[in-house]
Amino acid sequence: MAQQQSEGPSVRLLRVGEQVRHVLSEILQRGDVHDDVLAKHVVSVTEVRMSPDLRHATVFIKSLLGQDEEAVLKALRTNTAYLQREVAHRIRLKYAAKLKFLSDESFDEGSHIDKLLRDPKVARDLAQDEGED
Repeated sequence: MAQQQSEGPSVRLLRVGEQVRHVLSEILQRGDVHDDVLAKHVVSVTEVRMSPDLRHATVFIKSLLGQDEEAVLKALRTNTAYLQREVAHRIRLKYAAKLKFLSDESFDEGSHIDKLLRDPKVARDLAQDEGED
């Protein structure tokens, strides 16, 4: 019987990614990282995407109100070794995942789309399209 190719990440990848997200969120929320920049900012870990071999984790973050996001990313990258050790200690995996921190742009994209949809010209066009049904 042929094995089916599934679309997207496996349940295991999603589960491990979510575990890593929870651990990082807890570490940042509790202020376990001794870093002045991170101490001054509320940082949300919005998503963690694991590589298929679980050796790499791409961590998407958003600082509260998007303030000083570059400084927050730099602070996280400076403290990557500590964060990797903590994640490896709290989640029992064969290998400690290498963390890569990126800014989560999805909120900005959503705001941009929302702004476009609220534009009077677009609203007028949408209303015309609905009237054609």
